[in-house]
Amino acid sequence: MVTGLPVVTAPAVALGAPARAAALAPSSSVAPLASTTPFAPANLLNAAGVLVGAYLVARVAGVVLTAAAERLAEHRFRVTTLVPLVKFVVYGAALWVVVRLLFDLGTTQLVAFSGLLGAALGLGLKDFLADIVGGLVLVVEQPYQVGDKVGVGDHYGEVTDIGIRSTTLVTPDDTAVVVPNFHFLNRSIANANTSDAEMLVVVEFFVDPDADVGEARDVVADALVTSPYVYVDDDHPFTVVVEDELYYRTLRGKAYVGDLRDEFRFKSDVTERVLDEFADRGIESPKVAAGGAAEPRE
Repeated sequence: MVTGLPVVTAPAVALGAPARAAALAPSSSVAPLASTTPFAPANLLNAAGVLVGAYLVARVAGVVLTAAAERLAEHRFRVTTLVPLVKFVVYGAALWVVVRLLFDLGTTQLVAFSGLLGAALGLGLKDFLADIVGGLVLVVEQPYQVGDKVGVGDHYGEVTDIGIRSTTLVTPDDTAVVVPNFHFLNRSIANANTSDAEMLVVVEFFVDPDADVGEARDVVADALVTSPYVYVDDDHPFTVVVEDELYYRTLRGKAYVGDLRDEFRFKSDVTERVLDEFADRGIESPKVAAGGAAEPRE
């Protein structure tokens, strides 16, 4: 072992100003900041792809569930309940992914995002967001479901779709009416079947005050219970109500149909047979129209 050798240390080399600047300069291998910004073209394309994918998934899920509901007649309304719920889940998940792609919601970014949201509200998205909130309330409270017969305002029809922003009704004249969801929060809604397949249907007839009301009532009752569309049991009875007006008498037949889509078939069937029977038995219609003024008799 050799000892006593001097230890030689390299002297520190003082760097000049140019050398220090070169040492502190960023490496060329570091990516520029612009390529990592959340609003990079790649992130924007990914966000657009997520939204398009969510739309397609929601549409396909709605079509599949609606088709399944039509095949499962007894459980139709249980299946249609899932349609708006699935849509909100899909769109909610898509929105969460898009926000994660485009925004890093730290303190500064959160303040900026809030400012953008406030500006958007001021530029006309208030009603749009109100409709979305209305859709969420409809999904949670479920005052009606897809397949129900409802009346709102001047419109009455079957609910065929509950979307993120609006609800679609199909009227008896086969007209699609799109109603913003927010309107259902501040208006009265008449639900004719409350998500049951059975629905009460009312058929009215008017007869002359001199006609035999008992016989007319029996005719209406027989037409109700013998209709191929009627549904009668202990929980779904039928009845005929007689009301005596000044110039005519009203007979109001009430009975349930087994499927709410047979509402107008039932009405047509009962009305046709009752009028034929009235003609055969000599039961006359009133001399004045219902609600009209009296006319002099000859």
